[in-house]
Amino acid sequence: MTGQVRTVDGRVAGRRGQATRQKLLDCLGEMLSTSPYRDVKVIDVARKAGTSPATFYQYFPDVEGAVLEIAEEMAKEGAGLTELVSGRSWAGKSGATAADELVDGFLSFWRKHDAILRVVDLGAAEGDKRFYKIRMKILNSVTNSLTDAIKELQSKGRYDKDVQPAAVAGSLVAMLAAVSAHQKGFQSWGVKQADLKPSLALLVHLGITGRKPPK
Repeated sequence: MTGQVRTVDGRVAGRRGQATRQKLLDCLGEMLSTSPYRDVKVIDVARKAGTSPATFYQYFPDVEGAVLEIAEEMAKEGAGLTELVSGRSWAGKSGATAADELVDGFLSFWRKHDAILRVVDLGAAEGDKRFYKIRMKILNSVTNSLTDAIKELQSKGRYDKDVQPAAVAGSLVAMLAAVSAHQKGFQSWGVKQADLKPSLALLVHLGITGRKPPK
């Protein structure tokens, strides 16, 4: 935790207050992994954290406000996904490696933050701009980096110039996000994780380079 942490009324929380606030967030995160978002109540979060609803309200206006705090922290980590794309070479075996690592990064990130990402997706789908912005914060940086990669290949004559780079990049990122969010569903179809990753990497490599990855 970095920087000053303030209570709802603007006071700076001390070390003990910061620890209490973080425990409330941790307990809420655990509850989201086992309970529907709208079933989680302030009193339940406070009880799990070993404190009172009054203490909860010192740090958050409501459950949704606390969820947004968790989501913002998660989005900061998600912005790091762009490091799997930015400045990477998509030529030859380097491109195959880049595709593999991007797919692995998305799948791992979604598994780690599955509960809060489900809430973010729900809020965004319902038109809540706060959740929509968080979702876009995660996806936009990757989309922009992939767009730049396609433009670079076009400038070198190694990619169809009639293709719109942002459209391809956005489609690939949307695919990665959707598949990553549906990993358990693939398992119910008999698709193993070991088979899912190379299939996604193939599609990403084809989308970025227009070619199958070298063997």
